[in-house]
Amino acid sequence: MSEFEEKRWNGSEPEVPEKRDYEKELIAIIKSGEPPQVIRKKLEDYHENDIASVWEALSKEEHIKLYQLLGNDTVSEIFTYLEDDVSVYLEELGLENAADILESMDADDAVDILDEMEDEKSDQLIRMMDEESRHDIDLIQSYEDDEIGSKMTTNFIVIRRGLKIQEAMKELVTQAADNDNISTIYVVDQKESFCGAIDLKDLIIARKYTALEDLITTSYPYVYAKESIDACIEDLKDYSEDSIPVLDYDKKILGVITAQDIVEVVDEEMGEDYARLAGLTAEEDLNEPLLESMKKRIPWLVVLLVLGLLVSTVVGVFEQVVSQLTLVICFQSLILDMAGNAGTQSLAVTIRVLMDENLAGGQKIRLMFKEMRVGAINGFLLGMLSFVFIGVYIAVMKGRGAGFGFAVSACIGFSLMVAMVISSITGTVIPMFFHKIKIDPAVASGPLITTINDLVAVVTYYGLTWILLINVLQLAE
Repeated sequence: MSEFEEKRWNGSEPEVPEKRDYEKELIAIIKSGEPPQVIRKKLEDYHENDIASVWEALSKEEHIKLYQLLGNDTVSEIFTYLEDDVSVYLEELGLENAADILESMDADDAVDILDEMEDEKSDQLIRMMDEESRHDIDLIQSYEDDEIGSKMTTNFIVIRRGLKIQEAMKELVTQAADNDNISTIYVVDQKESFCGAIDLKDLIIARKYTALEDLITTSYPYVYAKESIDACIEDLKDYSEDSIPVLDYDKKILGVITAQDIVEVVDEEMGEDYARLAGLTAEEDLNEPLLESMKKRIPWLVVLLVLGLLVSTVVGVFEQVVSQLTLVICFQSLILDMAGNAGTQSLAVTIRVLMDENLAGGQKIRLMFKEMRVGAINGFLLGMLSFVFIGVYIAVMKGRGAGFGFAVSACIGFSLMVAMVISSITGTVIPMFFHKIKIDPAVASGPLITTINDLVAVVTYYGLTWILLINVLQLAE
């Protein structure tokens, strides 16, 4: 038993071993005055992602030293992990060396970098690349940003159907020199049409007399390059495969979506949805120009301004209610905030459920009734708490008496429950409506739902106050 396990067994909390500080080690190695071959040998023990993490902390002279030490293949790997604008570092290399680095990258990574550059410089670099690299980049760039083909890589292994096991292994070794996504081998027929996939392990352990046909999974999943990311993202997530082929409509394999690509696509989609929930037209980043950020925010803000004016107008309609019972205005924000919170919660749940394209109409109705029940139960519980605490507060702190205090708190509690039920329904129905008319439900953003629910809460609260407190109980001041 190890010392760590022994301490756990004895009930004491063992000390967690401190992890190595790779960044500190790397900076020390790179900035050391050791001979270049010694530095290169030491750097070979570190992952490219760790080297990328210290890249920004290095000077231009140190970058140039590393370019010469590490070579194009390693530098291209490091560049794929950089979170900064890679085009800045490419300029340090000069056009010819920059083109060589981009050639060494997977085409999809090269496209991501080229898209960050000015069109003139990007076109110039593409013209300096070899024909195969230009073809792969042009292929990926030919698809729209919302099409899955724009996210694929051309780094994959493909063999023809009908080969013998030894021939297939020889073809694998040959292609592996240029393509490192080898865990899945894709199979095409004589017409170049995709017909299945073979797991690398199955090919390695296969006997010479085994027929290659017996190794092929003919029902292997695939997507079409022209499919929208939104339409096929759930299918991609459902399959636990290292990569999934991307085909054209003639069933020719164009590229693959790797597990890493899927993670990036899901992350981008979540980021876009988060931006829309915040009332933005697109994601923002730290280095985005001021005017660009303003243009993304202003459309929704204008809409919300109009809706806010509508809420204020409705409050003005109930001016007589407020003038007759001024105490109720103190609790307006309570009703509005809780209704908005309930609506936003329902919105988040509904958008997540609507990501399932196979959701039936009956399931959507059940979701609506479920959210209505959740809103009603939560509203009832919070309404009861409000009834007790607000009643005591008005009776004791305001000195208005128990009868008056609990009459007002009962109206507030009931209004809170009604507003939360209606807000929960609103937060469910609105994104469903957007989804029905083929608009991304995430555009039913948090601020929009909150503003609509403010309108609902104001009408509910002051309407019930006017009916119950002023007209029925005659509590006007």
